[in-house]
Amino acid sequence: MENLWPYFEVLAPSLGVGLIFWFAMRSIFRADRNERVAETQIRQEHAEAQPPSAEAPGPGSETERTSTTESDSSRTARS
Repeated sequence: MENLWPYFEVLAPSLGVGLIFWFAMRSIFRADRNERVAETQIRQEHAEAQPPSAEAPGPGSETERTSTTESDSSRTARS
């Protein structure tokens, strides 16, 4: 039993940091999962609340042409 304490003293800090890291990562992943579930619920509620006549604009609409022009101009500006 006397020979066990030096090993424990050496490994304890690493185990402590490992546990702290594990708890931190677990809380991050849980928060992300809960946020994704909440976002999905909000999107479903929003989709159900919209009337059927207010659908997204189809191909060739003014908003689509504007967004395409804006993205093309931003690509040109980066080059």
